[in-house]
Amino acid sequence: MTTTTAPVTPATTDTGARTDEAARLITGARERIDELDGRIIGLVQERMAVSEEIQRERIASGGRRVNLSREMEILTHYSDRLGKNGTVLAMTLLDLCRGRV
Repeated sequence: MTTTTAPVTPATTDTGARTDEAARLITGARERIDELDGRIIGLVQERMAVSEEIQRERIASGGRRVNLSREMEILTHYSDRLGKNGTVLAMTLLDLCRGRV
């Protein structure tokens, strides 16, 4: 019995795909992911700046830097929409946004 395999090209090697067509699709999808990641990073940086502003105002008015009830709302929001990993993501965001003041 003879087994035929697709030729290995640089595109298929780089993507792990077995065909050039699959490699093209994967490459396009990776480009979209890279674009989305750039937007997500920009949004996280914007969120960090807004959080810093809130913390600064809260402290200036005599309040605490962190509002635990608000953090619980955020955790619940992410968990409801993304499940268990949403909680992990929310905790990471909260951690990034704390303590910059």
